[in-house]
Amino acid sequence: MDVEHEGNGTFSPAARLRDVTLRDGLQLTGKMLSTARKVEIVRRLLAIGVPALEIGSLARADLVPTMANTLEVVRALTAQELEACWLWVATPRHVEQALDAGARNLQYCFSASDSHNLANIGRSTDASLAAMPAAIELAQAAGATIELCIATSFTCPFEGPVDPERVLQIVTDPRAAGSEGVVICDTLGQAVPAQVSDLVSRVHQVSPGRELVFHGHDTWGIGVANTLAAITSGATMVDGALGGLGGCPFAPGASGNTSSEDILFATRPPWLTPDALGDLVRLGESLLGELDEPNRSRTAQGARSTAHAFEWVLPEE
Repeated sequence: MDVEHEGNGTFSPAARLRDVTLRDGLQLTGKMLSTARKVEIVRRLLAIGVPALEIGSLARADLVPTMANTLEVVRALTAQELEACWLWVATPRHVEQALDAGARNLQYCFSASDSHNLANIGRSTDASLAAMPAAIELAQAAGATIELCIATSFTCPFEGPVDPERVLQIVTDPRAAGSEGVVICDTLGQAVPAQVSDLVSRVHQVSPGRELVFHGHDTWGIGVANTLAAITSGATMVDGALGGLGGCPFAPGASGNTSSEDILFATRPPWLTPDALGDLVRLGESLLGELDEPNRSRTAQGARSTAHAFEWVLPEE
């Protein structure tokens, strides 16, 4: 796939950003956000122009307390807003609950490695896969979209490297055939661009009719490089979080997501203006300050520099 760099800096081929601040971003924080605050963040992100959001999960509240009000958030949003929003689910029962609340887009998630799936979901990978036809049937009956989301697609914190053939077997398993998209997750942020390109390309080849999503972390500082590698290899949606917030509570060694601000600055989608980026930077700074979390976005740092001749730098406030 050819890559062009247009005069305005827009990266081609194009991919949509899905901001996952309110799900994967909040998983490791020690502070709760109220339903009203989450709804406010959803609406601000959509108003800025972010095309897709992951707004929560149905994970057990005793294990991931920051997700406890997810269904309340769903119920507080309009049908139009929910068309841009995604929920993390792991069982058919989760699917039922999400649909009853009004959700329209679901990620049915489990891990390529059994050890991580047992730690994260409490069952083997095959048990999660065996339950997927029921989840797909429920989503299809409601006219909702459901994706196959594969965590630890590259490495597992307990088992080490994951064989790419394992991921391809899951993608092509008949029990997952009704899913409309595939999410390839670098859960630990340990993959490098060559690995990302290879696996995303191979998934694209064996499953050309599905939307292909890349979910990366920036643990080793190459989250943006991996994201660009995924886009050039066939990914049409990529995940990020404000300020690089987040990580998996069941994956030792996983740090924050790739920063939404950094992905957007690198790819420059047509809707991203300097004013829109400034609004995202301010929103990220406000939220991370509220949560007492560090801001890992290099773009946010650059936007606060004194190089005011550069249009992407924020004016002095």
